Amino acid sequence: MHYELYYWTGIQGRGEFVRLALEDAGADYTDMARVHGDAVMDPFLAGTAEGGRPFAPPFLKAGRQVVAQVAAILDFLGPTLDLVPHAASRRVQAIQLQLTIADLVAEVHDTHHPIAASQYYEDQKSEAIARAASMRGERLPKFLGYFEDMVKDNGGRHPLREHSYVDLSLFQLLAGLDYMFPQRMRALWPRLPLLAALKERVEKRPGVAAYLASERRLAFNANGIFRHYPELDGPE
Repeated sequence: MHYELYYWTGIQGRGEFVRLALEDAGADYTDMARVHGDAVMDPFLAGTAEGGRPFAPPFLKAGRQVVAQVAAILDFLGPTLDLVPHAASRRVQAIQLQLTIADLVAEVHDTHHPIAASQYYEDQKSEAIARAASMRGERLPKFLGYFEDMVKDNGGRHPLREHSYVDLSLFQLLAGLDYMFPQRMRALWPRLPLLAALKERVEKRPGVAAYLASERRLAFNANGIFRHYPELDGPE
């Protein structure tokens, strides 16, 4: 099966969660906007292309099937790419974890854009500084502590007892948080030894390691979800 991935060019954002799954599995795919430009997505977003109409990228095309939303895409890909347990109950657990990751990713975005996504960061900087204090002090320990517990409760290596797309998404989440909040994450890592080990293992997986070393992997930047603004970081 050949897959078509649609996501904005130059942005290190939600599309990366899907790319990691495709790269880890060695799937045959084309990153359509990078090849043809962002306008290639317009017919889908306008509802004039074949398949279901997505609200926004990322979305995936597989044959005539169009799937949008990161958690739905990964649930769709998981069985075929052998990135999710086959038992229905375990697939439900996987998507539950993926949606919890999505909750944190949304809060990460709203940290630097707490008023409106359409406004520049500089126009809501004071609000972002207040929001970041809550993120660092309350939300990160709560979310990451939960994921640490899930790994611990399931054997100490994986939140689903075996490698899955959830591992890959946790890697992307942790890498992004390291970039966005380097001081805060240095203070939190000693509390998260199992997540730290998981991140290191995922980095060394052959498909992931090759991808991270390639030009296909965009560096974190000020156009993505995980943005480093020094005034939003701190050790507390």
